[in-house]
Amino acid sequence: MASVIESAWQYLITHFSDFQLACLGSFFLHESVFFLSGLPFIWLERAGWLTKYKIQAKINSPSSQGKCIIRLLLYHFGVNLPVMIFSYPVFTYMGMRSSLPLPSWRVVLAQIIFYFILEDFVFYWGHRVLHTKWLYKHVHSVHHEYATPFGLTSEYAHPAEILFLGFATIVGPAVTGPHLITLWLWMVLRVLETVEAHCGYHFPWSPSNFLPLYGGADFHDYHHRLLYTKSGNYSSTFTYMDRIFGTDIGYRKLKASKSAEIEFSSEQKKK
Repeated sequence: MASVIESAWQYLITHFSDFQLACLGSFFLHESVFFLSGLPFIWLERAGWLTKYKIQAKINSPSSQGKCIIRLLLYHFGVNLPVMIFSYPVFTYMGMRSSLPLPSWRVVLAQIIFYFILEDFVFYWGHRVLHTKWLYKHVHSVHHEYATPFGLTSEYAHPAEILFLGFATIVGPAVTGPHLITLWLWMVLRVLETVEAHCGYHFPWSPSNFLPLYGGADFHDYHHRLLYTKSGNYSSTFTYMDRIFGTDIGYRKLKASKSAEIEFSSEQKKK
């Protein structure tokens, strides 16, 4: 398997420059993973399939879904791509490379874990700041236009927010200067995580059912349903920051209440 990956990587670095791979390649990878993972949830809503796993009964109209896609394309080409291009010198200065040999899986794993921890910390505080009155009204309210989120709404945001919270995603790789393949893996995992968190469905196979402290769709959907001053659940991937600072109290109370109702209902059925 390793030899196959190395052969494929050899082809890439032979036919494309570092700039092309780091900027255009990263952008193409991001768009592919984002839309391929996010579009199926639009289809699920329109088809009305798997509704028993849908967190909110409300569905988004085709026009609102179309508006989201159009603006996403504008934001991605107008904000994300330029950021990738202009940040390239920073990453190369910090030591990012694309040459062989590829890093060992231990190095890749250690860096990915570090990125998740750092991203969670930076995102949590940045997100809380965006929920202050002025910034919410003028910036973050764009993201909250969709009180019933679906996968693609994960990156639907004001351009200023894209830059502000996007910093949380790139700060880890920027300070460590990883191999490009590590950066790509981090990008893929981060995109898949944020799409899942906004998908609007809680499936039996959702990662939050298996990974301790993982937030997921149910956790983040609660954040979208409430008024900005009372929402809580500001974390990105894992929930420990909300637990430490008590900003998930409302969510935990709601979950405890629902569990009690289910338990009471099951006891009544047995009688």
